[in-house]
Amino acid sequence: MFTLTINQTDSRRDGDQVPQLLKALRHIPARLDFDRSVEDEVQGIVDCPHQAVDAALIALRSGHWYVGIGAGPVNEPLPNQVKDASGHGLVYARRAVDRLRTSKERVPVAVEGPLADVAHDAEAILRLLGHIVRERSGAEWRVLDLLTPGVRGQQKAVAQELGITTQAVSKAVARAQWNEEHAARPAAARLLALILAVR
Repeated sequence: MFTLTINQTDSRRDGDQVPQLLKALRHIPARLDFDRSVEDEVQGIVDCPHQAVDAALIALRSGHWYVGIGAGPVNEPLPNQVKDASGHGLVYARRAVDRLRTSKERVPVAVEGPLADVAHDAEAILRLLGHIVRERSGAEWRVLDLLTPGVRGQQKAVAQELGITTQAVSKAVARAQWNEEHAARPAAARLLALILAVR
């Protein structure tokens, strides 16, 4: 399993961002739903590494969060709420997010798990993906939020909906490195899965 512990970087300056994050994460299928664990912290537990990547990039998009991912088991039976859960996965996620608080990383995502070298590799890929996501403009996001990865022929419909040209949509997709991001996501997920492949 993969536990995400997501801490707000500066709640005094930015106010409480937890409700917005929970709304953005609500479509991620989770073993234990994303929820406020304490004050300005959100936690959730997912089975699939792809879901962990999705959730991490959603949190990184806003620029308000430290994202810690722990790859490891969670004690079963699972409780009703994530704040009552326990196990190695939660310990790893806590260690990851605590490490971010004392670092100067531009893209605040960290990964911990039983295979430290693989966790480090997964973290490196997620930082690159996070950099792409965080650098996008509002205009680019207006285009990208209407696209579905892997579906061809969408750009004309998006252009019509936004009242812009198909060429403008194409340029926004290219500038935002949307295709590159979605091509690299499976590599990040595969590395997260390998962390749990302890022999």
